[in-house]
Amino acid sequence: MSKEFACSIKRIRFDENYHPANSTRLTTNFANLARGEFRQENLRKTLNMMTNRFNALAHCDNPTADRYSIEVDIISFDLDVAGDGNTFPVIEMLKSTIVDHKTNQRIDGMIGNSFSSYVRDYDFSVVLPEHRNKKLASEAPEQFGDLHGKLFQYVLNTEAYTANFNKAPVICLSVSTTKTYQRTANVHPVLGVEYKQDDYSLTDEYFHKMGLQVRYFMPENAVAPLAFYFNGDLTRDYTDLELISAISTMETFQKIYRPEIYNANAVAGQVYQASLNYEDYSLTRIDYDRVERGQLAVKQGKWTEENFIKPYQEILEQWTASYTVQNHAVLKDIAA
Repeated sequence: MSKEFACSIKRIRFDENYHPANSTRLTTNFANLARGEFRQENLRKTLNMMTNRFNALAHCDNPTADRYSIEVDIISFDLDVAGDGNTFPVIEMLKSTIVDHKTNQRIDGMIGNSFSSYVRDYDFSVVLPEHRNKKLASEAPEQFGDLHGKLFQYVLNTEAYTANFNKAPVICLSVSTTKTYQRTANVHPVLGVEYKQDDYSLTDEYFHKMGLQVRYFMPENAVAPLAFYFNGDLTRDYTDLELISAISTMETFQKIYRPEIYNANAVAGQVYQASLNYEDYSLTRIDYDRVERGQLAVKQGKWTEENFIKPYQEILEQWTASYTVQNHAVLKDIAA
């Protein structure tokens, strides 16, 4: 039987006064924006973009496009794997809350949205480059992502998660720049036009080990599809407002971080491949340091190796070998 880890949750509001916690990955979208001379202006503009996009999509009974606003909390899941009281920030996600100014209600938005993980930095910035430097035939090591995938599923099955959140998370990311996506005839009233591809990316396979499947949708008035990773039924398990909260939150970050794709001046066609070399796009007036982000990913991966992987290697290896999610029972209950 696998060892039980202690899981705890921390919350911090993402607003114009947000300062990244010491345990937060500085490469994550929300942390990158909260640094430097223009940090408050960055944060204010980012939240305004989210709210404006939300109102544009939630247009029913919203003639002046100002009925709703979005609030965002950063949720950190910390694990004590050795039982010694020392915790490691294993996962961060975002939780949105929708404020309906017409009814004065506060409505749960999506849990998930962005996804931040030190162990993922270790996998993609340390393990994967070392594997590829050996010029082996396989794209990734055989057990690539096994530990991370099981840690993610473990967190979602803890009492700390189920006591605070009544649905499984939906994580929304950019589509791959190495894969081709084909527009389909399927159109969802909120998620928009669905795209499909025959060949999954390494990121798709990595998230599959987390127990998540993926679908690609381009929402109304968007210019490129987004990748939605979920457990259960994406189109049935979540309300329209929950889906809109995920789109408005993550499309905003993507416009800032990857404007070549998500703030392009041309809409994705019938056959689409994203490119960071595309030159016809508009910049948001929000300061974002992509070069530093890439440099920090390597530093954070090595920090994870020294502070989590190596010190607890024996515990983590034994746990990974023995841990199984019993038919994802808790996740199914959450999504039901």
